[in-house]
Amino acid sequence: MKLYKFSKENGKKITQFKSNFIMSRIINTEVPANIGCMHLEENGIIGYHQAVVPQLLLILEGEGFVRNEQEQYFQVQPGDAVFWEKDEWHETKTDKGLTGIVIESEQLNPAAFMPLK
Repeated sequence: MKLYKFSKENGKKITQFKSNFIMSRIINTEVPANIGCMHLEENGIIGYHQAVVPQLLLILEGEGFVRNEQEQYFQVQPGDAVFWEKDEWHETKTDKGLTGIVIESEQLNPAAFMPLK
């Protein structure tokens, strides 16, 4: 498991086309990717399981805890991105609630765009 940041502070100011915003690049895929939004309510959990393909979880709202094969949990909050390799065992849980985007694809390289946390 690797933890990355995609927060505003890690973004780049975009001014092309009279734009004025900050873009935090996350991922580029050359093969198909599945993208979904997960809503965990209070005391929600995504149970301990193996990743079928590499997975990237982007925390948008709320807070929670993630782990891999080791039983040590790491706290995550908005702006954090968690990456699990294929076949890596992992779990996500929250006490207060959490909303996240999950990206699953055979070829993911989050290190190309995001700094480690």
